[in-house]
Amino acid sequence: MGWKTDWRSFYYETAEEPEDISLDPGRTALLVIDIQNTYLEVPDDPAEAARWQPFFDRMNDTVIPNTRALQDWARGQGIEVIHARIACLKEDGRDRSLSQKKPGFNYLLLPKDREDSQIVDAVGPMDDEIVVTKTTDSALTGTNLRMVLHNMGIERVICAGIFTDQCVSSTVRSLADESFDVLVIEDCCAAATQELHEHELRVINMIYCHVMSADEVKSL
Repeated sequence: MGWKTDWRSFYYETAEEPEDISLDPGRTALLVIDIQNTYLEVPDDPAEAARWQPFFDRMNDTVIPNTRALQDWARGQGIEVIHARIACLKEDGRDRSLSQKKPGFNYLLLPKDREDSQIVDAVGPMDDEIVVTKTTDSALTGTNLRMVLHNMGIERVICAGIFTDQCVSSTVRSLADESFDVLVIEDCCAAATQELHEHELRVINMIYCHVMSADEVKSL
């Protein structure tokens, strides 16, 4: 068992194992997506807070510490660490994409300077690390990240963050469509529920990315 055979959907149950991966630090970036203060705010309503508690537990106990450790590892390897966050440039959010204006969970009005739109301190940028601010789900579609990656000679992007089935998946698909090699680190990601998280990993694995654990990527 391992990343070569785990997380396979119906489409790839009988596929050959992928080849070994060798990371070239100078051509690799770690992209951390949307780990922002707003997503760690516990709802005032007790029932809603209880409904979201498993997500908060995964974020605080697994995703944030694992992501910070992954960032530290990447920095030590000479791998570029990049950050993406959702934030609107206008206070009224007129610049947001339609997906962030729809009513319900995806309605996001996060002005760029407000505290809830900021990246969680534990996984925040250091020194001159790049932060891209997006007004749509995909960090590639909603920013100049595509050009930045090409300018730096990046060919492989390691992805972590939230939500697995929304902005992470959207970013991964965009990167794959632009012919970047993508790795998704499953224990550095979360969706609202573990079921949604695992389902999306199986959907995107092998066609858009390779899904692996933090320990597996560090051992490449």
